Amino acid sequence: MVRSDLSDAQWARLEPHLPKNVGRGGRWKCHRKVINGILFRQRTGIPWRDLPMRFGKWKTCYDRHRRWSADGTWEKVLRAVQADADVEGRIDWSMVGIDSTTCRAHQHAAGARSRPSRISRKLTGPAQHSRDEALGRSRGGLTTKIHLAADGGCRPLAVLITPGQWGDAPQMIPVLERVRVPRPGGGHPRTRPDHVSGDKAYSSRRNRHYLRRRQIKHTIPEPRNQRANRQHRGSQGGRPTGFNKSLYKRRNEVERTVNALKASRAVATRYDKRAYVFHGTVTLAAIRLWLRS
Repeated sequence: MVRSDLSDAQWARLEPHLPKNVGRGGRWKCHRKVINGILFRQRTGIPWRDLPMRFGKWKTCYDRHRRWSADGTWEKVLRAVQADADVEGRIDWSMVGIDSTTCRAHQHAAGARSRPSRISRKLTGPAQHSRDEALGRSRGGLTTKIHLAADGGCRPLAVLITPGQWGDAPQMIPVLERVRVPRPGGGHPRTRPDHVSGDKAYSSRRNRHYLRRRQIKHTIPEPRNQRANRQHRGSQGGRPTGFNKSLYKRRNEVERTVNALKASRAVATRYDKRAYVFHGTVTLAAIRLWLRS
């Protein structure tokens, strides 16, 4: 057993939410060995072909990770694990932080063919096919940005990937709308946190109006230029935004979540060509954080 392998306790919490054996020949046998291989590659960032033989054929690990990233299996598992934590009262809804981080893309992550593959044509939602493959160009090269919402326990509630040059403020609403924790006992999934915090990059009239409409308290500092523009407009500029410094100190929780995600080398540096595969890689890293909590 190596560091990346699932412990018995973690496997007991994960196994009930995995797809069952279907089809002829036992298509989904050896879930634990294959997932351990995927986690090993995620932690080390090695090429798929260099996986140790103890995990079986490298192509089995790669194909399963790619298929589960494409059909939304990793997303379903993440929500199921979150639902279990919510039932046990382990989700801190009192403060949900929003933040983003930029990941350098390896040179092998570029060059995906522009025509979507047979699998990526069927994708919907956050992992749907896009021509840019969530790769942005900057002075430093190709980059991808990960936007996430994290609870007070430093665990991701929702993730979204975009090209590296995309701004943070326009992505706050899409990230919050992906927060959906099911209720096993029945009823609508929980989607609304008690409080949301973010840095100056998320300050905009559109975001504040969205949070007020959903009756979500928020702590987002106002940049100087926005404050000066509001004061220049006088009464038409609206009321000053409220800001609580003591609550803003909890913003370090989402920053620690980002650091925990990027402890996986396959997340800190993007090696996947397809955006939906990298989205699955980030989602699996989020699942691992929930299993460890």
